[in-house]
Amino acid sequence: MHEAPGAMSTHRRLTWLPWALFALALLMAPLVLRSSLAQSLLTQMGIAIIVCLSYNILLGQGGMLSFGHAVYSGMGAYLAMHTLNLAGAGVLPVPVSLVPIAGGIAGLLVALLLGWVTTKKAHTTFAMITLGVGELVWAMALMFPGFFGGEGGLPGNRVQGQPVLGISLGPRIELYYLVAIYAFVCTALMFAFTRTPLGRMLNAVRDNAERVQYVGYDARKVRYLAFVIAAFFAGISGGLAALNFEIVTSEVLSGPRSGAYLLFTFLGGSTFFFGPIIGAILMVLAYVFLSELTQAWLLYLGLAFVLMVMYAPGGIAGVVVLNWRLAASGRLRQVWAAYLALAGSGLVFLAGTAVLIELVYHRRQHDTLGPQLEFMGLRLDTLAPDAWLGAALVLLTGLGLFELTRRQFARKWQAIAMEARP
Repeated sequence: MHEAPGAMSTHRRLTWLPWALFALALLMAPLVLRSSLAQSLLTQMGIAIIVCLSYNILLGQGGMLSFGHAVYSGMGAYLAMHTLNLAGAGVLPVPVSLVPIAGGIAGLLVALLLGWVTTKKAHTTFAMITLGVGELVWAMALMFPGFFGGEGGLPGNRVQGQPVLGISLGPRIELYYLVAIYAFVCTALMFAFTRTPLGRMLNAVRDNAERVQYVGYDARKVRYLAFVIAAFFAGISGGLAALNFEIVTSEVLSGPRSGAYLLFTFLGGSTFFFGPIIGAILMVLAYVFLSELTQAWLLYLGLAFVLMVMYAPGGIAGVVVLNWRLAASGRLRQVWAAYLALAGSGLVFLAGTAVLIELVYHRRQHDTLGPQLEFMGLRLDTLAPDAWLGAALVLLTGLGLFELTRRQFARKWQAIAMEARP
């Protein structure tokens, strides 16, 4: 049977609508958020979107848990900075706008070498190899200061030569639009990759590598090619980051940077293509704002990760998709009350947890900060037992209420799911 022309036209419009909205958002964002801080955040979000999507080629699409993805974005940043400095010295006739491509090539070349060893194994062994390779390259950054710049890092200047069509990349908004163009093109290319035979075969390797071997495909070669492609896009993001910050330090190769890619890609939703985009936005907001609000921000991120693994393993994108389908079927209103109860009890639990964490961190710095703590509009004395007991009581009460409402919500959700079955 052939699909009706009207249905085909509607399908095409629905396919292109998200991309049109994405392009419109990239175009209009700096015009709505005009402050220098907002444009800086938007620039970092564009860079983070590319690297999180590239990481999801490994994790979400290929089932490869990597602890060393920062190696490829970091090496891309270093080679991009060297390319930028050579272009500024007149040695390489490379326009600044193409410097991130040099970063992508660097990530690709490094992955061609390291990926050949890394992808020989899968599952836990693959993860351990990536961890070891990541630590090795991170250590090398301080051992070879001639290339990596030592502890001071490798500086550069993105404003090189005469402006092209009046664009020098000096103003923040000009750099943002360069990043936005790369973010849109790279996102489109990575989405197109998921629709290629190689992308489909990568999904098959993730789900059942033995069956892929049985039908005549080399599962290891599929992993290797996907690994190289992911490293190429990670290198582009590193090159853009080099242009943005105009300095590259060994931190871009570090284990914590790789861990951040893993954490926020998972929080966004690694099983959905747009999930890492959500995670990338959260990553920038966490590093910029949450780190300023509290010294315990990494602990909060860890708790969020644990809670997401326990209660929403599909990430934020998974929650959005489930509720979108529920709304489309007209059943979302049936769980509004359960959602409000769940949110209320969860907020009580999180409030108690936050107060207790802040008390612990403030108590550790008692000699410097004194006994008084101001948090969430409260003035607490870290030496007073009632502050600790009150925080613990709120935490335990919230935890009990949350578990009770969660079970009721699960029963309600299961009942709705049963009703929705044909």
